[in-house]
Amino acid sequence: MRIAMMRLICFFSVGILVFPYSALAQKAGIAATPPMGWNSWNHFAGKVDDAAVRAAAEAMVSSGMRDAGYVYVNIDDTWEAERDAEGRIQANSKFPDMKGLADFVHSKGLKLGIYSSPGALTCAKYAGSLGHEVQDAQTYAAWGIDYLKYDLCGLRVEMKAAPNPEAAHKIMFDAYVKMRDALRSTGRPIVYSLCQYGEDAVWEWGPEVGGNLWRTTGDINDHYSRMAEIGFGQAGLARFAGPGHWNDPDMLEVGNGGMNTEEYRTHMSLWAILAAPLLAGNDLSKMTPETIALLTNKEVIAVDQDPAGKQGDRVWAQGPIEVWSRTLADGSKAVGIFNRHPSVLPAEIDLHKLGFSGPVKARDIWETKDMGTVSGPMAVKIPGHGVLFLRVRQ
Repeated sequence: MRIAMMRLICFFSVGILVFPYSALAQKAGIAATPPMGWNSWNHFAGKVDDAAVRAAAEAMVSSGMRDAGYVYVNIDDTWEAERDAEGRIQANSKFPDMKGLADFVHSKGLKLGIYSSPGALTCAKYAGSLGHEVQDAQTYAAWGIDYLKYDLCGLRVEMKAAPNPEAAHKIMFDAYVKMRDALRSTGRPIVYSLCQYGEDAVWEWGPEVGGNLWRTTGDINDHYSRMAEIGFGQAGLARFAGPGHWNDPDMLEVGNGGMNTEEYRTHMSLWAILAAPLLAGNDLSKMTPETIALLTNKEVIAVDQDPAGKQGDRVWAQGPIEVWSRTLADGSKAVGIFNRHPSVLPAEIDLHKLGFSGPVKARDIWETKDMGTVSGPMAVKIPGHGVLFLRVRQ
């Protein structure tokens, strides 16, 4: 009730500009499917620099990731220096020529993303955008930026000082609207990523502030337990996602070494069913063939990027076995049969409970092979922390 009331209050406070931006974003094709690319934070954190970003861009091309759909090369926190005498944000010595870097990334057929905060400071205590929203948006556009991750944490001081939760919500809402309008004023199509950790049920109002994607959780890390907590915790959010506006359960950890192959397959499969952004977070310049294969499986990506934009959801669970399904544009369904137990477990799955009548045809997505016609319940064995990922059609 409180959030619903605040949505009405914030609508009247910002006027009818809320909805035209969303319509313009979709008309321009901004995030018509979940964004795919790379972000520097999971692997490099504060050590990211110009050389690391250029190496990532080159690796995205040479590994086949670009051709598989990964196009955004996103610089996270710690790129910022102080502002000049006119208040314009400057890049620090790690990034001596941001425009030149953008030109290089664009020359590879890729797009460049950047990071800021609606507060005075970012999470890492670098300069945020508070009071400089229009100026920063203009700078980003002049540099050739294509994607902005806008991280709430720098605004928490102001929110904590608010007299009540409603006032705190309005501070956050209005801050995201300011940058939305600033980005729009540049005339440049820039993906707007709201990084505010799912606070105040952002999925209910994210489109109103122009978000093309919004974080639904706290930060991921490279451990199965945290990935599973986040991924399986997305149940029930499907109705809030669609072309131009996506739920974001955070970046990928594939290739960082903290999970095994089965666990990374679960990670990729679940994110694909969730129509989640696929933002790799590893060192792209040092990938093994196995990591490349995990990230570039064409059939997994086809599920994630399905043009209908219908996020999947959990349909059945029994103990550690969970079945998730996503309806695809051609009428088929992507079906993930997940085992959250560390040991192999048997399961009997009746695909007809997903809405099919009569025999169905199933294809194993990870093994890229047809399983033939299925007329009744399937007896399967699922690896520990693993998945059987199927595409099922009548």
